[in-house]
Amino acid sequence: MGVLTDYFRATDAETVVRAVEGDVVGPAARAGAVFDGFELKGVDPAVGFGQLVAIALGVPWTPTVAGARLVWPADGSADTDAWVFELGERALAAVAGVPDSAVAEVAAEWARAEEWDGASVEEVREIAEGLIGVARRARDAGERLYCWCAL
Repeated sequence: MGVLTDYFRATDAETVVRAVEGDVVGPAARAGAVFDGFELKGVDPAVGFGQLVAIALGVPWTPTVAGARLVWPADGSADTDAWVFELGERALAAVAGVPDSAVAEVAAEWARAEEWDGASVEEVREIAEGLIGVARRARDAGERLYCWCAL
């Protein structure tokens, strides 16, 4: 099935943790009931999203370029099938700052990453547009960007 990943915006990590512990992040969030976001499959915060961030910044990709920080589970437990990461402010600003005129170029470059495994440039562009959109809404609302991942 692959890894499910939802990118969403929220005011802070405490709000996200309360939602997770109240069992409303995941399927409910995917339905848009809790947070404004964009649901995906397989675009993890370090590699997939990190590549988008690196392209937006014009820097080489590294595993830390997105500044992903685990916020749930707080103990970093491997005994779970879901995790929530907060993305770094620099990553949020970079993705939110991609101008409309550059989205096609950014998506074409991102589509060349081997992780896309033959996805079309148009498919990757739709994903880039969704992530840029939620990042812009987070930035404009003074919120943070998060990623819920589940196996």
